[in-house]
Amino acid sequence: MAGSAFPALALHARAAETTLQRPAAAAAPGPVEDETILVQAKRRNQMEVRSGGQLGALGTKRGLDVPFNVRSYTASLILNQQSQTLGEVLQNDPSVRTTLGYGNFSEMFIIRGFVLYGDDVSINGLYGITPRQLVSPQLYDQVQILNGASAFLNGAAPGSSGVGGNINLIFKQATNDPITRLTGDYTSSAMGGGALDVGRRFGQGKQFGVRLNVAGMSGEDAISGEYRHSTVVGTDVDWRSLDDRTRVTMDINYQNQGVDGGRPAIFLGTVNAVPRAPSPSHNFGQTWAYNDLNYVFGMLNVEHDLTRNVMLYGAFGALTSDEKGNYSNPTVSNAATGDATAGAMYVPYQQTNESTRAGVRAKFDTGPVHHEVNAGGSAVWEDTRAAYDMALTSYATNIYRTRPVAPPAETFAGGVVNDPHTTNSTRLYSLFFSDTMSAFHDRVALTAGFRYQNMRINGYNYSTTGRGALSAAYDQDAITPVVGLVVHPTRQTSVYFNRIEGLSQGPTATGNVINLGEIFPPYKSVQYEIGGKYDTGRFSAGLAFYQIAEPNAYSVAVGNTGEYAFREDGIERHRGIELNLNGEIVHGLRFNGGGTVIQAEQRHTAGGTYDGKTAIGVPNYTINGNLEYDLPFLKGGTVIGRVVNTGKQWVNQANTLHLPVWTRFDVGARYTFVTHHTPITLRFGVDNLANTRYWASAFGGYLLEGMPRTFKFSFTTDL
Repeated sequence: MAGSAFPALALHARAAETTLQRPAAAAAPGPVEDETILVQAKRRNQMEVRSGGQLGALGTKRGLDVPFNVRSYTASLILNQQSQTLGEVLQNDPSVRTTLGYGNFSEMFIIRGFVLYGDDVSINGLYGITPRQLVSPQLYDQVQILNGASAFLNGAAPGSSGVGGNINLIFKQATNDPITRLTGDYTSSAMGGGALDVGRRFGQGKQFGVRLNVAGMSGEDAISGEYRHSTVVGTDVDWRSLDDRTRVTMDINYQNQGVDGGRPAIFLGTVNAVPRAPSPSHNFGQTWAYNDLNYVFGMLNVEHDLTRNVMLYGAFGALTSDEKGNYSNPTVSNAATGDATAGAMYVPYQQTNESTRAGVRAKFDTGPVHHEVNAGGSAVWEDTRAAYDMALTSYATNIYRTRPVAPPAETFAGGVVNDPHTTNSTRLYSLFFSDTMSAFHDRVALTAGFRYQNMRINGYNYSTTGRGALSAAYDQDAITPVVGLVVHPTRQTSVYFNRIEGLSQGPTATGNVINLGEIFPPYKSVQYEIGGKYDTGRFSAGLAFYQIAEPNAYSVAVGNTGEYAFREDGIERHRGIELNLNGEIVHGLRFNGGGTVIQAEQRHTAGGTYDGKTAIGVPNYTINGNLEYDLPFLKGGTVIGRVVNTGKQWVNQANTLHLPVWTRFDVGARYTFVTHHTPITLRFGVDNLANTRYWASAFGGYLLEGMPRTFKFSFTTDL
């Protein structure tokens, strides 16, 4: 949107600028100047959701000019909404829903009905360098959402997810306006924290920039007995030549997050009903369940303009992680009473990852046609070391009346828990080429291209000594093309079409089948999308219609021989409509949100048993609406309201169990004022105002309960 990233907090830096913009008659000492600063800030205080973002091979583009649905949530929105995890930022997006990973406390995301693992969230376009379970958003200037398949744009994701969309994070960087920003926050029931954000530019022409972010929190959240802690430190250093032809950026970051006594997801045993959700703040987990996640990660990015129309670029990133946790998820055996059983498993998990990309972007004309050619390649190397120690016996529990129990003895081990060895290695290599051809003063643009992808993935047995024996090997290639068309009827509108593919690792035949060990090519998920966009800078809207078909495989009988074969024959087809609205509706009133409708159909299932049934955990519709209103009688005051509504979700493949529709209301307010030329913003918010109890997600066939009523308070000042 137009305006600064967070003008209400950048007032100190812009005081002189604002004074020059006032009429001469308004000049007055002290209090009158502060009042004028507030008025100017309020006028520019807009919802920070932008159309456009980084599109991998195509670079950073304005949303109106590309044949894809992409938008960016900025640091000011993260700060104003007091978001503490990536999932909380994405509560603003109608096409995204957040759930937990299988058996742990990690966040994973559902976009267009398909899963995106935390492993496959990218940073500045690089896979493999993002903390994979929980992400602290304080380091990032933007959280970008691309709806739809993206194998050409970004390459295959190392976790083989992201068929329905991609999330890309953009590091904060020093700007020409110096910043020293201090934030303190409190979250019920007893969690406190704070953040420091400092940025400066130095040297002739402000060639050098440094941005430092430090943030932390600790305490009990709104779930009884669930404690969270987080510490994050990030440094961004950049340099640009005086002629701005060469730009170098380096980021180094540390993140530690953890959950103690966390409330887990629950599994359903042989029940014929979905249990009622427990009291919103009730914790049916155990105090000894926890995780502790440590990451060191960063990247180096270089860009050089050979000429005005030719740019070379390259980036290299790396991550090292050390995760460990003791997990316990109840399996409900009686839906009416809530009786359940649970076990325990301790898992250490470590990764050493490297990621790189390089390419050239060139612009030239051939007669009346303008070309933008992109060519380059990328690579991801991931090595995973893991082990486990699990209990062979389970304990009895109840999701409504949960009593603390001692952790069961974990005596069955896989690998060496004190020194995990390599269990998986992933090597992804790709080359891409595209040409965007535009004509008629850029009113029509056609993009065509392809990416060649090689996937080399090895699995190793858990071993007590050294590296385990090779248990699985995968080495396959694929080419994923893209075609996209954009037509601009006016400068502020566009209609578009794309045909693009998603790419994930194909299966290897397992079980009692006649083709045991057969390796299948990578899955290609084909997407067709058509849509329209409107963007004035202050307000944007987008409407998209899409279809994505993802293949899958299963065992089928071979005639009447009693034998089975493993075949790639199934399809999960998602058809949907998306509407996004962002910006200022009238002066002082801003809206961010929209809605989606999804038909997620299973097709060609084994024996036709589930043909026509809806895929597990995909809501038939979702609606998000976030309103902000600047109070006309209180300069600097803003009130906020948000509604999140999620449609029916099926829990099982046969579509006999489902979650009911749920709706959550959030409210908040903030007030910005100036004292001694120092701007201060106070914020107060309540999530789940009615303290509604509900199951938020059934994705994967397990249930995640929504958060209880949560109070948030914070203050921010620019020093």
